[in-house]
Amino acid sequence: MRVLVVEDEQKVASLIKSGLEQAGFDVVVTHDGDSAVRLATSAAFEAMVLDIMIPGRDGLSVLRKLRAEHHVIPVVLLTARGDTSERIEGLNLGADDYLSKPFSVLELVARLHAVLRRRTGVGLSVLTCGDLILNLSSREVKRDGKRIDLTPREYALLEYLMRAPGKVVTRVEISQNVWGHQFDPGTNFVEVAIQRLRRKVDGAFAPALIQTIRGVGYVIQTEI
Repeated sequence: MRVLVVEDEQKVASLIKSGLEQAGFDVVVTHDGDSAVRLATSAAFEAMVLDIMIPGRDGLSVLRKLRAEHHVIPVVLLTARGDTSERIEGLNLGADDYLSKPFSVLELVARLHAVLRRRTGVGLSVLTCGDLILNLSSREVKRDGKRIDLTPREYALLEYLMRAPGKVVTRVEISQNVWGHQFDPGTNFVEVAIQRLRRKVDGAFAPALIQTIRGVGYVIQTEI
């Protein structure tokens, strides 16, 4: 699925692009409202991630123009935390969803899938790795037919791993995509979260699916 990302902060744009590409999206990035309108109206995109505070036309002006010209591309707005008036105006103008900064890229991926399912009626709804099943619609996780209860953070971490089966992901990538902030090498919150998730997903089952690659990161098995 091809997604247009409109974000003027280079680091944020790079983080979003990397996270969406890891989730299987084809991503094009632009940094201002005028180019956003030009690209959205001249090329085929399945969705748009649109920051409100961008140079040239702001995000709401971009959205207003697209909807006035009957372009129905699904739009997820990125807004400043606590700016309720902008979110309401964006939804009234035809935005499909919004996220407040800072946010987890994994949540953005989930929201993109959700708006695409609403628009098309189809979409990825289940992730599987061996006998481990994660249902994106019901947020239910089962292994060998047995339900596994996860906290929201554990669910997000497992979803991130399962979206890249067989691929080693680093602590930095996990931190940025699941927690949505820059990685602090002085902390061990990723290791702690992995340990807790492993106890639930692998503790009572065999073989272990979540593997540690020493000095690199973590990977979830594609075959058992």
